[in-house]
Amino acid sequence: MAVAATSPLVLGQGLGNSPYSALGVGELYSEGNITNMGMGNLGVSNASPFYLNMQNPALLARRSRFTVYEIGLMGQVKSLAQNLNGGVQNQRDFGANLGYLALAFPANSRWSMAVSLRPYSYVNYNTRQYRPVGTTIYEAVYNYTGRGGLNKASFANGFRIGTNIYLGAEAAFLFGNITNASDSRVLINDNTSAGEQDLLVSRFNRVNYSDVVWRLGAAWRPKLNEKWTLNVGAVLDPQTRINGRQTDIYQQSSLGGQTVSAPDTILNSSNGRVVLPSKMQFGISLEKNNVFVAGVDIGYQPWGMFRTVSDVPTNFASGLSVATGMEYTPKANSTRYRDLITYRVGFQYNRMPYRVDGAQVNDVNGSIGLSLPLGAYLVNHITISAVGGQRGVLTGSQIREQYIRIGLGFSFNDWWFRKQVVD
Repeated sequence: MAVAATSPLVLGQGLGNSPYSALGVGELYSEGNITNMGMGNLGVSNASPFYLNMQNPALLARRSRFTVYEIGLMGQVKSLAQNLNGGVQNQRDFGANLGYLALAFPANSRWSMAVSLRPYSYVNYNTRQYRPVGTTIYEAVYNYTGRGGLNKASFANGFRIGTNIYLGAEAAFLFGNITNASDSRVLINDNTSAGEQDLLVSRFNRVNYSDVVWRLGAAWRPKLNEKWTLNVGAVLDPQTRINGRQTDIYQQSSLGGQTVSAPDTILNSSNGRVVLPSKMQFGISLEKNNVFVAGVDIGYQPWGMFRTVSDVPTNFASGLSVATGMEYTPKANSTRYRDLITYRVGFQYNRMPYRVDGAQVNDVNGSIGLSLPLGAYLVNHITISAVGGQRGVLTGSQIREQYIRIGLGFSFNDWWFRKQVVD
């Protein structure tokens, strides 16, 4: 992957320009909310009665009698760099997006439900390559652009079985489209006013996706003593085949926009399926009565099983993630404001499925966050989280991305379905 970002600043959908989003179904968003973001995205085994857990549906049953409505916003500043032509080329970039909208409410004391809408992935890249044409003196230029992404609308249920066993399931509808375009020409005559101009060969590919995916979750919360509880959780996303309709168009034109050959539709709304590999996650944490939580999550996804909508395998490797984090609230049952502020810190290591020059790309980041209580009874919260990290290294043709990601979340709790009492 020898590419160079061509724009000094890109303001687009998703979280900004990312050459890696050209692969697969794009750059995947985190499954956690802004609260989890501040503690390394820890959330497979731990949950809070004040916030919504969207990583493990089983832990919805830990919700109290309150209904919670959550909104998340995300922004990212990124610096991209790559070794090219004996030097380092750099680009700075910014992107922002709505993180999620979610609502969770209790059906009874043992059963809670949640609905949510959030982005699942995004594609946003603009790259250029230069290559020599055989043994000639000429050089060819190749431009690649991509836009779009998938969204996820979900309905989840969590159940408490007995005293400390929790089971849950989520059904979600994935939908959206991804457009990839490319063009190439041999650099001979770029004067658009001249009689002869370079021939521009273009290709346009668009895929519309829509299908249902599932997630299963389980958790066990045995009490160790009056203060401490052990949390164990597991989540499985089964392998899924996503329906896609693909349109592929090829065309030749001049630099001035004159058509040399009529558009050739290679595929027109051709049906196919993308294979999304299964994902397994396991988490364990230690909790002290809504005051302190610390734990570790591990996730594994065999991306070698991925297939494009045309049933073509890729060069992906298996992905691995390890997250560790902690959360601390000085005194959860206090009435003083400063005692109810929650502080978080976390660390995450991701072995990405992307291979460049035969080596897998790694993503390493650290995070901090805090939640400030709001409202008359201090049960609502505004959460701020920040993540700083690096993906890739300046070795070979890898692209190094150094980023700072900021999340802003709002959690509103209320007691719905109360019986009115007349005194």
